[in-house]
Amino acid sequence: MSTAAAAPPGRATVDRHGFWLRTLLMYDLVFVGMSTVYLIAVLTQADDLAEALVPATTMVVLTLAYALVGRRGAQRGSARLVDAYLVVLVVVVVVQVVNGDIGSVLLFLAFTQIWFFARTRVAGVVWATVLTVAITTGAVLRVQARGPQIAEIAAEYGAALLFAVVLGLWITQVAEQSEVRASLLEELSAAQDALAASHHEAGVVAERERLAAEIHDTLAQGFTSVVMLAQTATVELERGHADRAAARLAHIEDVARDNLAEARALVAAFAPPDLQDGTLADALARLAARFGAETGTHVEVVAAAADDVTGRDAQLVLLRVAQESLANVRRHAGASQVTLRLTRSGDEVVLEVADDGGGLRPGTPEGNGLRGMRARADAAGGALDVVGMPGGGTRVRVRVPAAVDAAATRPTATDGEAS
Repeated sequence: MSTAAAAPPGRATVDRHGFWLRTLLMYDLVFVGMSTVYLIAVLTQADDLAEALVPATTMVVLTLAYALVGRRGAQRGSARLVDAYLVVLVVVVVVQVVNGDIGSVLLFLAFTQIWFFARTRVAGVVWATVLTVAITTGAVLRVQARGPQIAEIAAEYGAALLFAVVLGLWITQVAEQSEVRASLLEELSAAQDALAASHHEAGVVAERERLAAEIHDTLAQGFTSVVMLAQTATVELERGHADRAAARLAHIEDVARDNLAEARALVAAFAPPDLQDGTLADALARLAARFGAETGTHVEVVAAAADDVTGRDAQLVLLRVAQESLANVRRHAGASQVTLRLTRSGDEVVLEVADDGGGLRPGTPEGNGLRGMRARADAAGGALDVVGMPGGGTRVRVRVPAAVDAAATRPTATDGEAS
């Protein structure tokens, strides 16, 4: 019930003040119950009020000391107040024993209070010994004992001390273990709360990255197309080519509608509209047609593995890589021919996007666009390779398992960065 003076290395120590606060109400009830029983016994045994005056008065003193000193010391964690209360407790019990045999009944309360308020096991043994020696001396003086009678009284109270110490140490051990467990449970609960908060924060960041990647791969690319088509339409109007300008405006409308559908799917957390309306091969074909109409670049789709891409998330990864690859072709390659090739290789599906553009210069840094595609492929359990030579075009090759459980969610490129 008291804390050890020093805990072994690696073992949690007991917070004595915390223990007092958590168990004080229970010991309040113990004090009130035992004190009431003792007073009833005193009043029952007394022949008159005068005989009950001393024990009743000292019990009032003890009650006030408990309420104003001992209990307050426990609430504040004050060693000085607690020790002062134990002094009063010892004095009151000795007075009760000296006053009559029935005073020994108070030992049950006294030893309980000692083991509750003692701050260490050693202190508990010391206070119990001091109390036993004092009441033994008081009992000897009260009956004017001699020789064998002194030994008999000493043996009686010595047995009570031994029982109190053994029981107190055992209960202390149990209480300390309970306190350590309670402390560990609190730490575990705090760690779980911190872990839950960390997971929540990680989930928020991951969702933010996912949304950023989806917005870049869909809406941002669409808006880039709108800007370029609008600029082309303006040039056509300035040259008096109204028919060509009207065609560009029609393309702008188509791209805007596609972007609107992508935005609605993104808000609703649905699959991209292109994948909702058909297979990956169909989505690649529509993507190629739009890209060709917007840029004038011929895009060929070879989809030999269309039926093998069973995972919706695998399809999403491949579609996003195709979109980002074509966006890089638009910004950097200056190509006239692009080929999207979808094939099967064992348990994996492979998408290649090859162009006949300017290729990559040696030492060209990898931009966020390629890093984003690589992150998607890695998260899907696959890989992405990029090969390009100056004047020899560029080939982006991504492979993912045919069935993927979760799509990659990583930020992708910003306009103007190298492929």
